[in-house]
Amino acid sequence: MKRLAKIAAAAAIALGAGTISASAACNNDASTETVLGAGSGALVGGLASHSIVGAAVGGVAGGLIGNSIGHSNNRADCRRAARAQERREYRRDTRDDYYIGRDGRRHYY
Repeated sequence: MKRLAKIAAAAAIALGAGTISASAACNNDASTETVLGAGSGALVGGLASHSIVGAAVGGVAGGLIGNSIGHSNNRADCRRAARAQERREYRRDTRDDYYIGRDGRRHYY
């Protein structure tokens, strides 16, 4: 039971530390997701096998899965940022052509 408590405490610390800097950004940094995956994998592996080896294997597998999820999220964030930048540039280029009608509203060409 002592080992299980240690594994649970380590997983709780890893999960808590991993969520501190969780923010979506296009910076190619997947450390948060890797730490969360490793902590969760270690917790699940330790609970399922009741051994330190199971926790270690679960931690490694969870870290690899979390890392791939993090990189996937970064690619999606980069695509989203690029689309938003394109929309801003499109609006800036095309929204200058308007006139104000008799009713006081903008009418675009």
